Amino acid sequence: MKKASEIATDFSRHLLLERGLSQHTASSYLVDVGHLLDFARSHGVDVRDVKQDDLLTFLCEIHDLGISARSQARLIAGIRSFFRFMRQEGYIETDPSALIESPRIGRTLPDVLSVEEIDAMIEAIPADKAESLRNHAIIETLYGSGLRVSELVGLRLSRMALDDGYIMVDGKGDKQRIVPVSPVAASLISDYLHVRNAGPIKREGSDILFLNRRGAPLTRVMVFYIIRDLAAAAGIRKKVSPHTLRHSFATHLLEGGANLRAIQEMLGHESIATTEIYLHLDRTRLRTELLAHHPHFAPSLRATPDPE
Repeated sequence: MKKASEIATDFSRHLLLERGLSQHTASSYLVDVGHLLDFARSHGVDVRDVKQDDLLTFLCEIHDLGISARSQARLIAGIRSFFRFMRQEGYIETDPSALIESPRIGRTLPDVLSVEEIDAMIEAIPADKAESLRNHAIIETLYGSGLRVSELVGLRLSRMALDDGYIMVDGKGDKQRIVPVSPVAASLISDYLHVRNAGPIKREGSDILFLNRRGAPLTRVMVFYIIRDLAAAAGIRKKVSPHTLRHSFATHLLEGGANLRAIQEMLGHESIATTEIYLHLDRTRLRTELLAHHPHFAPSLRATPDPE
């Protein structure tokens, strides 16, 4: 009996040779199938034995990641194509995806930014403003780590390990998690600290990373205005908020092939253990996922900006 990975290889040949799809489209379908195979493996189910209830559970996990409706619909299309192929080839007798509905997609664009749009927001940051370096670091931290805005404004200096590429985040329900930060974000934060520490710092901001001009912690509303104004300056017509960067983080990782469980943990949808051994193993695995699948985690992708 063929392994699931071998069936996926047959499916790839079918897409390219029989259906005549482009390499790009076929690769996107295979990424979607890869997520399904990961899900089935984690639940101890052979892909040929997947039922409709299993698919609904799988799609609920996708939905909980905050993935846009458009990306969910694309994923479902790939999964349907895979099950149709398995039925045609005799791997299964019935298609469990036949009655699965795609999410409705409105006429407005989804609240997800492309990598080019995020880069455009960064380029729109004025070079001569005192807060420019801070705002650049904010965007890279939101998009590079998938933080909620409440988690961003609560980042503490005493819980950062930039040299190791990690920060400690206080999530919902006071749950703490270790979050990897990209080399670009870590470098920007380090440069910003020189500017931050040279200015006024109020008592309540002494251990807070991101401060306003008066030395007090930034509020969620302030971050919202920063992101909104930069999106407008970049000519982006979508409704953009800090949460848009979090959605973009999850969507780009998913479409790049990152493991669902890893994305859930990075978003803080599941608690993590606090023992030193587990954290070490967990941090290494999560960082590997980001280095492999996140657009801004390649150190050579963008030159680190001059703090001056």
